[in-house]
Amino acid sequence: MRTIDPGELLADFISGRLDPKAFPHREHVRLSYELLERHSFPEALLHLAQGLRRLAAKAGHLERYHETITAAFLSLIAERRWRADYDNFEHFEKANPDLLQKEFLARIYPATVLTSQMARETFVLPQSQSRTFR
Repeated sequence: MRTIDPGELLADFISGRLDPKAFPHREHVRLSYELLERHSFPEALLHLAQGLRRLAAKAGHLERYHETITAAFLSLIAERRWRADYDNFEHFEKANPDLLQKEFLARIYPATVLTSQMARETFVLPQSQSRTFR
């Protein structure tokens, strides 16, 4: 798979030109990193959420968009970027292989949260596992 230039990746993502089938988790993380390179956290989250919804709709699966997963991963990436200097995404990726695991959020969220409709539709903070979710 050819590595796309960061600027080209962002332009393709924002315009909706990306192929949803050619957009694995690593590319989600890379795109998040690149958005945070160029935007404040709230702006990056807006671009990411809009673009992921567009991708999900293009794939015919709008229901796959997940607000908590989107915001939580972006938050983790932003925090890691703040704590250390990275020359580029490749350095970030090597230093943070745990974020390249799609299942990473299962470490901080109970499955009942991540599978809840509430977490799909709005951001849910990681909290005690004793909460009830629908």
